[in-house]
Amino acid sequence: MNRDAASPPPAQLGPARAAPPPPSPAEGGGISGTTSRRAALRHLTEALQAAGIDNPAGEARFLLLDLLGLQSFDLVGGGGEAIGPDGAARLAAALDRRRAGEPVARILGAWEFWGLPFRLSPETLVPRPDTETLVEAALRLVPDRAAPIRILDLGTGSGCILVALLSERPAAFGVGLDRSEGALRTARENAWRNGVGARAAFLAGDWCDAVSGPPFDLVVSNPPYIASGVIPGLAREVRAHDPAAALDGGADGLDAYRRILAGLGPHLAPGAPVLFEIGFDQAPALRRLGPEAGFTVREVRRDLAGHERVTILVQDGEPSGAAVHSGENGKMLVEFRDRR
Repeated sequence: MNRDAASPPPAQLGPARAAPPPPSPAEGGGISGTTSRRAALRHLTEALQAAGIDNPAGEARFLLLDLLGLQSFDLVGGGGEAIGPDGAARLAAALDRRRAGEPVARILGAWEFWGLPFRLSPETLVPRPDTETLVEAALRLVPDRAAPIRILDLGTGSGCILVALLSERPAAFGVGLDRSEGALRTARENAWRNGVGARAAFLAGDWCDAVSGPPFDLVVSNPPYIASGVIPGLAREVRAHDPAAALDGGADGLDAYRRILAGLGPHLAPGAPVLFEIGFDQAPALRRLGPEAGFTVREVRRDLAGHERVTILVQDGEPSGAAVHSGENGKMLVEFRDRR
């Protein structure tokens, strides 16, 4: 974030002259140190709308509150207070970046997921609401909050999935794995910031290659699943600002699934479910790839838009350490037994 102070006003030389018309909000004008919080929000909204940004009011509010360190109630009770020169400089810089196509989450360097705050870095994806479908599905499989389970998160990125799960299952321990050291640093920071750092470990490695130790009761992954040829046509905000390594799933978008399924078996507790986030049209491919690697797709869950978003697989064979069965409404449940 650019937090440089605003430039000082020019000195008055000679008699006052008629000032040129101020730039419109679409040109970045209309905000100065004396601008009130309420007026600044209006100017930001108008500027973003003029730039063709979707949800300009919502984005303007995100920027104003975060960059000025405010809460929503500050706009109600203190909406008339001036933002100050430093605040004006921050908002002007953020507006320039947003109009250039940089997403709000990248400008702020943080985003919310599962009601928790997450720092971002150039090596991590911005957490998406669709991914909360995976978290919800995993939690439904483990309804016992006190279950002392071991969770593996492959391609952890910002750590949002693992941290969300650990926040909901206080007796669980999790391992997040990623190839990017930068992503691992970010994930580790997010785990500690959200109070689960003592129950999380983060390892560098290529999918299952770095996995060791006792078997895992639950595996989650949001791997790269976009076909290489599709990436040039993605929205500018994604194509230019999300890390390519976290998007590119190879020629058919399925490379990561193949790698994971090929190496995961020895690291699973009996009956442990494996949950993948998938592209909206990839469920049939996972139903084919699973059996080829010794897994069966037990369930596919849809996101809020109705798209198939999460596949739940179980390794073939009779489970002995966990009982996979149907609960209410035919949904899968996993009953973990103490293996000590």
